[in-house]
This record gives sequence, structure tokens and C-alpha cells, in this order.
Amino acid sequence: MNPASTPTQVPYHLAIIMDGNGRWAKSRGLPRLAGHHAGTENLRRILRSCVKHGIKILTLYAFSTENWGRPADEVRGLMGILEQVIERELNELHAEGVRIRHIGRMNGIAPRLQRKITHAVEMTRNNDTLILNVALNYGGRQEIIDAVRRLLADGVKPEALDDALFGQYLYTDGLPDPDLIVRTSGEMRVSNFLIWQGAYAEYYATPTYWPDFNEDELQKALDHYASRERRFGLVAEQTIAARSK
Repeated sequence: MNPASTPTQVPYHLAIIMDGNGRWAKSRGLPRLAGHHAGTENLRRILRSCVKHGIKILTLYAFSTENWGRPADEVRGLMGILEQVIERELNELHAEGVRIRHIGRMNGIAPRLQRKITHAVEMTRNNDTLILNVALNYGGRQEIIDAVRRLLADGVKPEALDDALFGQYLYTDGLPDPDLIVRTSGEMRVSNFLIWQGAYAEYYATPTYWPDFNEDELQKALDHYASRERRFGLVAEQTIAARSK
């Protein structure tokens, strides 16, 4: 990487909608599951690149609540691939200081995979090089519904509710909102991903399919982010004044 091209501003929290595995496979005359296998092989290099850039939180959209509606064979294959990834990568991720968190619902996931997810979360809970949020069986609307249900169950008074308190009831409790959300494969939609947390995130879409989203493609996304002026609903003069305090 050319040092001159290194962004001066790097997102603390990067989120990625990993899209295009099926189309990547189809373009090569391969079955869809071959694309999902290729997508998992890409995880390692992107994780390492994030660590190199100083990104502290990476959230990956692995499987949505809507994905259960895909063909049964593909769903079974995806779940099997996820199990294999945990078995193959966990020890190395732990050694490299990656903390794994699951965001989403556990119910609906096969008990064996649940146990492996729980083990990965517990094993890595004290690591601090990078937090890896795996959004599995995740849906942004469902997350908000779950948060409201918990708020009601806890008897939270309406007048006590604000953004900070509501955030404590989300799956991402304790984490800052994403600074940059990247979507691969050229689609221009959020697909029910981090719809509360992404309210003021910068968005970057690339036509590159996820299996081909390499370090150079990540660099393009980071360069794009570094070029943006984040205002959070304010005018430029206000954000400059806030940064100077």
C-alpha cells in the first residue's frame, strides 16, 4: 500500500454487508454454495487488513432473519459453512486478539451451532485487538422490536427513554455506532441492517462481489470515508467548532 494514499481518518467501527457470493459463483459457472465458501475465505484477509488500518470494531452481516426463506439446501449449506469457519478459525482469531460477539437472535439456530457460537464468544471475551460482531440470524427491525419488548418488561417509564438508554437494549449494547457501512455487489439498499445504529453512518457501495473484496477494495472504501465531512445533522461550522473543543 502506498503510504501517501493512507486515509488520515479511519473509521473506528466498520460494518460490511457481504453481498454477491451467489452471483460471484454464477458468473463462474459454479453452485451458489461455492460462492459462500469463497466468501468465508475472504474473511481472514479483511480482518487482518482492518487490524493493520487500526479499525477497532468490524461488524459483518452474515445471515439475516429473511435469509431463512432461501432454498433449504442453501440454508443448510450456509449453516454448515459457518460451523466450519468457527472450527477452523477460532484458535487463530483468539491468538490474534480478536473478540467475537454475536448479534442477532439465537432461537432458530441449530443447538450445535449455538453451542459453538457461545464457546467462541466466551473464549474470546477478554481480547481487545479488534471486536468482530457477527450478525447471524439478524434483522434490524427485529432488533428494535426485541429492544422494545425488553424495555416494557423492565418497566422503563416513557419519560426516562432517550437514545442512550434505548441503545442499551440493542444487540450492540456497549458499542459505538458504525462510522462506515460498506455494501458489496453494487446493490443500493440497507437490507434491514443496523437501521438504528446506522442513522449517521457514512455509506459506501461497490460493484465488487464480496469474494473479490480485497485489501485494495477496502482501501478505496477507506479513502472514500476519509474524504467525507461528517456533520451529524449540523452545519460545517458547528462540526468544526465541536472538534476544536
